[in-house]
Amino acid sequence: MAIRLPAWVLRALPRSALQPVATDLSAIPDAAALAQQAALQPPTRFQQTFRAMRNRNYRLYYFGQMISLSGTWMQTIAQAWLVLQITDSKVALGTVTMLQFLPITVFVLFAGVIADRVPKRNFLFVTQSVAMSQAFALTLLVWSGHVQLWHVYMLAMVLGLANAFEQPTRQALVVELVGKRDVVNAVALNSGMFNAARLVGPAIGGLIIATVGVKAAFLVNGVSFFPVIAALLLMRTSEMYIDPQRAVSTTNPLAELREGLAYAFRTPSALLIVILVAIVGTFGYNFTVMLPLIDRYVLGQGSVGLGFLTAALGLGSVISALLLASREAATKRTLFIGGAVFTLLLGAVAFSQWYFATLGLLLFMGIFSTAFHATANTSMQLASPDRLRGRVMALYMLLFAGSTPIGGFLTGYLAEHLGVSTAVGICAALSGVGMIAGFVYYMSHRDEIPDVAGGVAVS
Repeated sequence: MAIRLPAWVLRALPRSALQPVATDLSAIPDAAALAQQAALQPPTRFQQTFRAMRNRNYRLYYFGQMISLSGTWMQTIAQAWLVLQITDSKVALGTVTMLQFLPITVFVLFAGVIADRVPKRNFLFVTQSVAMSQAFALTLLVWSGHVQLWHVYMLAMVLGLANAFEQPTRQALVVELVGKRDVVNAVALNSGMFNAARLVGPAIGGLIIATVGVKAAFLVNGVSFFPVIAALLLMRTSEMYIDPQRAVSTTNPLAELREGLAYAFRTPSALLIVILVAIVGTFGYNFTVMLPLIDRYVLGQGSVGLGFLTAALGLGSVISALLLASREAATKRTLFIGGAVFTLLLGAVAFSQWYFATLGLLLFMGIFSTAFHATANTSMQLASPDRLRGRVMALYMLLFAGSTPIGGFLTGYLAEHLGVSTAVGICAALSGVGMIAGFVYYMSHRDEIPDVAGGVAVS
């Protein structure tokens, strides 16, 4: 029904208002044009920092792992506290750490061969299930009151066995979740996630130990595996970045292992990381031994204090990871500055006798340790061809985590005979030697080692 305006209203309107309006529908952009225009807009700082999150599989992996790792960090300090309660021995603490990481030393290289052969998601489901069973077994033993030191030793080795096969597989899975384009960002976000868990897990774990006891921390860790197992089951293999032309190898596993090691040792950009991580990883990254010893025998703050010491290290690492995530590439400048400052701060921690000063030093140590570790990890990933990545990253994990039996036991032994502060100081000095050795190698092979590791990977 048409609406007729009064004559006096029509006379008051300007003549142009009474003319029909021609609407050009072609001038209205369609949805495709708007989407294309939006795609051409430069990403915001937030989008750039979290760009790997646009992959659904990676989002599932990220949040599942964050919950699980928080539980793992609770168990880490609970296990250290349990050993010290049972024995009050620095050597025993070093021994349990050695036994937990010994399977990584022995099996991680062969685990890299397996990682290059099997579907990584399915294999991680198995390793996570074993780790969950270990946590529940330890819970039952502690809750029943029948736990003994040899139980802790045996279950630490079971966890180490699961980790030996899980770590290289998890490292190699990242590229399949996000593709090479976002691997620099994903590695930085993974480091942030790992250290956010180190920030939250020990702080909550310390409070749980102080109020309920170590048994509750072990139980929470067992439950925390459910989200990561669910995340693995919910991933869509159709959305993974897997080369369809890639054939499963049927050659001798030992020959495959030699091929991966030969590549790492003859490629200067990979060998540089091997040199640095072999020494700094062995002597500098023994936090699971160093921090409980510093807390109990130097600072005397108890389980809550230990939780906050670990959390300070984690907070610094989260800050560093978020800064690294916004970058497009990993540079050698970041690698060397991060490693050098980390070793200096570790030396300062050795001399600190004041709790709050140690907290501050650990905060900054977390920032620079993550700058070093994340840059080394990214550089190794991008220096590796797809078909060898599992084996090359297995070597990386051997040097970074598999060397802990040596460094952890040495730290405990030196602390027992020379004192905790002296032991940490010696580890800092040896880490400094590693940084110098790596820098000398870099300068002598500078023409063969690109300064920037981002963007282009060997394939």
